[in-house]
Amino acid sequence: MQRIVSDHFADHDVDVTPAINRAEAEKRLAEADYDLVVLDLRLGLENGLDLLRDLRARSDLPVIITTGHRRDEIDRVIGLELGADDYLVKPYGLRELLARVRVVLRRAEVAFIPARTQDSHRSRFEGWVLDRRRRRLTNPEGAEVALSKGEYALLLAFLDAPQRPLSREHLLQATRVHEDVFDRSIDVQILRLRRKLEADPSAPRLIVTERGIGYVLAVAVERV
Repeated sequence: MQRIVSDHFADHDVDVTPAINRAEAEKRLAEADYDLVVLDLRLGLENGLDLLRDLRARSDLPVIITTGHRRDEIDRVIGLELGADDYLVKPYGLRELLARVRVVLRRAEVAFIPARTQDSHRSRFEGWVLDRRRRRLTNPEGAEVALSKGEYALLLAFLDAPQRPLSREHLLQATRVHEDVFDRSIDVQILRLRRKLEADPSAPRLIVTERGIGYVLAVAVERV
């Protein structure tokens, strides 16, 4: 399968570097820069989720995960929660895989453009400051607060539309969670973000629920 995929991509002018296990994958990633990873969650005889977790701890490199069977839903959901950008279930078509790769790469390019072109790359709200260029969030006391890839994307969506109700569908798209994943997954992401931003997550003041719509960042945002 690896050889077939590599040959198909090569026929469409896409360079592929194969790896058969985690050790080889980590070696390849250390040797060169890549635009995207297609990760089989059953990498060799190992758990590909561990590699995905390590990737996300140090990089925002786009990742498409593949699973062997539809009943592997738990692995798919965990993979998406860890920051995978998309997934495919085997057997999948080569044309579909290539199309998914191109879509994810386009999203990555679009997400990177604002960070390069906007004069104001920091957003301030209620004493919090998000530095988009450095992907760094600091609280009102000046301490840095770590965000997962999903939490960061979710916060960006709110900061780009302050005081405007956003639907769950909009937020799902903003965090690049695949449409097949159940809608409640965005509620989990909201809960995690509230735990980091709110003084009392059980009585949120910043990210407020809009019944029948979704959520809203209820405070003003200033570009600095």
